[in-house]
Amino acid sequence: MIWTILLLVLLIFILTNRWRCKGEPPLDKGAIPWLGHALEFGKDASKFINRMKMKHGDVFTVRVAGRYVTMLLDPHSYDTVLGDSDSLDFTRYAQVLMDRIFRLRLPYSQQAKSNEIMKRHFVGMNLATLNSAMSRNLRALMKAKTTQNQKDWKEEGLFNFSYSLLFRAGYLTLFGGKQNNNPIDPLSVYEEYKKFDGLLVKMARGTLRQEEKKTAQSAQNKLWELLAPAGLTDDSGSSPWLHAYRQFLQEDGTDAEMQNRAILMQLWATQGNVGPAAFWLLGFLLTNPEALMAVKREFSQNTQMETTTGTPLMDSQVNTPVFDSALEEALRLTAGPFITREVVREKTLCMADGRRYLLRKGDRVCLFPYVSPQMDPEIYHEPQKYKYDRFLREDGSVKKDFYKGGKRLKYYTMPWGAGTNGCVGKQFAINTIRQFVYMVLTDYDLELCGPNAQMPEINTSRYGFGMLQPEGDLPVRYKPRNTH
Repeated sequence: MIWTILLLVLLIFILTNRWRCKGEPPLDKGAIPWLGHALEFGKDASKFINRMKMKHGDVFTVRVAGRYVTMLLDPHSYDTVLGDSDSLDFTRYAQVLMDRIFRLRLPYSQQAKSNEIMKRHFVGMNLATLNSAMSRNLRALMKAKTTQNQKDWKEEGLFNFSYSLLFRAGYLTLFGGKQNNNPIDPLSVYEEYKKFDGLLVKMARGTLRQEEKKTAQSAQNKLWELLAPAGLTDDSGSSPWLHAYRQFLQEDGTDAEMQNRAILMQLWATQGNVGPAAFWLLGFLLTNPEALMAVKREFSQNTQMETTTGTPLMDSQVNTPVFDSALEEALRLTAGPFITREVVREKTLCMADGRRYLLRKGDRVCLFPYVSPQMDPEIYHEPQKYKYDRFLREDGSVKKDFYKGGKRLKYYTMPWGAGTNGCVGKQFAINTIRQFVYMVLTDYDLELCGPNAQMPEINTSRYGFGMLQPEGDLPVRYKPRNTH
């Protein structure tokens, strides 16, 4: 028995071990056979990747749970990955995550078609319709949070305040749905979603404990049931986009069970980042009085213009450079997605400075824009500090020229991804955050509960999954402004 175990261990070691070949990036396998650096990577990917960068430079290969991942951290060279759809494949790793997180299996071809459907419904007049619906839902939900003529302060964590309101408003705008002719309560969807989202990273990594598996499965089952009516008919209360997406799934032969799982995936994709992004922005504004005053001043000027011209703030053509810079800076500090590709055939990685590295078939290559460019001290002075005007020139115009190694960067911040990882609903998300922050700052008195309150730390386990979330919350208090 002991010999059998030893032979199995030896076999695993032989099959998963490897050595660096000529022309390949520096290889760091870690001390633990098969696992490699998986534990450190999962605990705090940013800290680990920065340590590897200091050791090996801006391109290196690490072993993570039996897989070999090449990290590329030179933003000048990102296009060599983003522009290659022959040697590098996005859908394979996406399929792995879809199965692990959503228990969803869809054909490779559906990804591109579903993106095309979304693109059609999130531009032009369709986008304007979504913006208006989102504005109505936000106002109704915010009005319901406070009583008429309320004069006393209400206290709440800012993360819960932002995430709950924006998730429910987004659900009503895009998903809706009825059961037994009664509208589904968005709060019940949000409560189940939070349970699901709290375990999402562990689902993706396959590290759920037994009790956590039961919680995740229960939340999934309830969400599938709640989302089952969404988009089924024209009068379901869902958006035209969701109805078109549901119709596409049906015509493509996807069964009802997989359709509901696909709808849950879309719920996460559309609602999982906006609330956290709004939280970070509001938090940075409340803890930086100068930034808060600058954004309020710009909103006041736009309110006067809106009264004169009739152009609503939700309109993407409205010029709000101060807000845009404040948001971009918040996203720079808190957006941490991985951009991952599967190497489907051997590739030569051609770096911008002329270096060349061989990538092996079967490996993965990963960009982590959070480390570079977003937190790179060569690109941004004091990158850990929030500076609301970092993306503004002295004359108030938008600043887009940032440099590394003396060369201007194409990718100087990447919160919305890029290439096939690019966010299709980016403009709708920006409009939503802007309208939410505008409503909160103009219709309410909002302040920190404590004068010395500090922003909570980042939950480091969530690197790689879009917007980061905080450890804990930031206590705030609020009341309607018209009660003065």
